[in-house]
Amino acid sequence: MECCESLTLSALSRRSLLLGGASFAAWAHLPKFARAADGRDPRLIVVILRGALDGLATVAPLGDPDYAGLHGPIALEAAGAHAAVMLDSFFVLHPSMPEFSRMYRAKQAAVVHAVATPYRDRSHFDGQDVLESGFAGAGRVQSGWLNRALEALPRGERVMSALAVGPTAPLLLRGAAPTVGWTPATLPNAADDTAMRLVDLYRHRDPALAVALSQGLQLDKSAQGDDMKRKPGTNATGAMRLAARGAAKLMAADDGPRIAALAFDGWDTHANEGGAVGQLANLLSGLDGALAEFESGLGERWRDTVVVVATEFGRTAKINGTDGTDHGTATVALLAGGAVKGGRVIADWPGLKQASLYEGRDLAPTTDLRAVIKGVLHDHLGLSERVLAETVFPDSAGVKAVWGLVG
Repeated sequence: MECCESLTLSALSRRSLLLGGASFAAWAHLPKFARAADGRDPRLIVVILRGALDGLATVAPLGDPDYAGLHGPIALEAAGAHAAVMLDSFFVLHPSMPEFSRMYRAKQAAVVHAVATPYRDRSHFDGQDVLESGFAGAGRVQSGWLNRALEALPRGERVMSALAVGPTAPLLLRGAAPTVGWTPATLPNAADDTAMRLVDLYRHRDPALAVALSQGLQLDKSAQGDDMKRKPGTNATGAMRLAARGAAKLMAADDGPRIAALAFDGWDTHANEGGAVGQLANLLSGLDGALAEFESGLGERWRDTVVVVATEFGRTAKINGTDGTDHGTATVALLAGGAVKGGRVIADWPGLKQASLYEGRDLAPTTDLRAVIKGVLHDHLGLSERVLAETVFPDSAGVKAVWGLVG
């Protein structure tokens, strides 16, 4: 039996099953929350792009006369084989995001530009801390703003659980409110009969682990399928799609999680960022595909869904000597989903003249990211302004929510 145990554990995606199982064991005990007054059953997905997204390359201000000179050879253009997509008379969208463009035209996607957290330095570690903790400064990492939002929801009859996608829960979902975890398998799963023999083995040796493993198998089976098999050579672009596909399957279920958080790495484009093609183009293609996976996987639930895409800070307005961009300040936040009042770029545009740049180098922030998220949480999940100002984003009473982002 010991030989068999060793063999089956190596064949299973141990990280996927045991992490998922341990957290899935708490699924039945998650608190219940009130159904929306209008009968909606809202879903909220937060996608963190770690590494700092170049907002000026994602949604470019083509109408700003200083843009092309600052971004040089990686600046987007309105014509040619890799032409950007016109969003309005001023802003264009990177051509690697056709799905987001389609959602935008259908008024199910929007852009908030010149946005930033309160953080004003350029450390990835501290910037991500501020982004995910919801505090105004770094170093206060006991819990994340999304977990505190979950904890503050009014109690009722509907299960409102949160799903953390990945090998570890992102900071924004850590805290007192219970969550469940799932990560896409990177190793081939064992056959069902082999997995069940392993469960039976632990039932005699460790009943608690047997329960967790059994429930983890159920969670993993719900998320997996032939379309979830990771093909050899799957890159970061494909991995984004797989993570979104599995999360959507779980969230589409009647008893599935209503809130999810994912983190995609690799957005630190210091060199060879590329314009319409290249490193950033590949990353944006993966993100675009993930948004499409959410839409298709959620099915009819998409109409009550909001996806928020955010990053720790932006990148410099002027490219560096290696055709990349360095750590900056303001960037874009992207919204997608059937519940979004889309088809617009929301921006108090600061301009790109040298005198207008933050510290002479960055797009200046004119909208606080917390204001965007406050508007979504208030209109979509019904959290009060007081809870948002005191609990979800402590000491942020002076940051007024952006209203009207959600229909």
